[in-house]
Amino acid sequence: MPEKKCRVELLAHTPEPLSLIYAAFRQCYHAGDVADMWKKLLSGEISREKQADFVEKILASGHASPVEHVSFTFALSGVSRALTHQLVRHRIASYSQQSQRYVDASDFDYIMPPAIAANPAARARFEACMSEIGSAYRDLKDMLEQAGRGKKACEDARFVLPQAAASSIVVTMNCRTLLQFFEQRCCSRAQWEIRGAAQAMLNHCRSVLPEIFNHAGAKCERLGYCPEGEKFTCGRYPLPENR
Repeated sequence: MPEKKCRVELLAHTPEPLSLIYAAFRQCYHAGDVADMWKKLLSGEISREKQADFVEKILASGHASPVEHVSFTFALSGVSRALTHQLVRHRIASYSQQSQRYVDASDFDYIMPPAIAANPAARARFEACMSEIGSAYRDLKDMLEQAGRGKKACEDARFVLPQAAASSIVVTMNCRTLLQFFEQRCCSRAQWEIRGAAQAMLNHCRSVLPEIFNHAGAKCERLGYCPEGEKFTCGRYPLPENR
């Protein structure tokens, strides 16, 4: 039952993402068929700089729906069930998560919060709790198997597993959802674990599509002020009334 650390890998993304977004935007304002310009986009006849400039100007006007045509797929591992419960609340996305119903968790890995890891007494208590839960899971699984539950024993024994239990999940989001996701989860008010995962996802997105994601992140970075109000602001950006 070792402690695990978060790992975020980019599995795939829509090919030629900037050109696709540019074509989608152009179709909204172009009398012809953008399919006719697609080869020019891929050949570089319409430069990346020109595409990026056009996309940036239209995005700045508030027209954002064409970025939904591009998506990114990530594999997250070494993350807690606490994180995935938050993650799946972002609705316009696709998720495939490791199942505790079918995967034997007799030796489950777990995620330890940094504040607990830094406190020797808290760490010892946490580790003892994880060990006891693992023992309880194994005992229950054995009892249920002996009672005839067979492979279904895991689906009942899992009820004792903690939110700290490590999990793996594949997530696909389009660019518009990702931009909103980063605004919320890269904020300093976001929980530490999902904030770290979001920042790793953002780094991957920036490496592929900087024209869209270089200015992505916490909402304050786009607005230039903190929208959280005096009670919740971290102080990184001024409040609206203090700009």
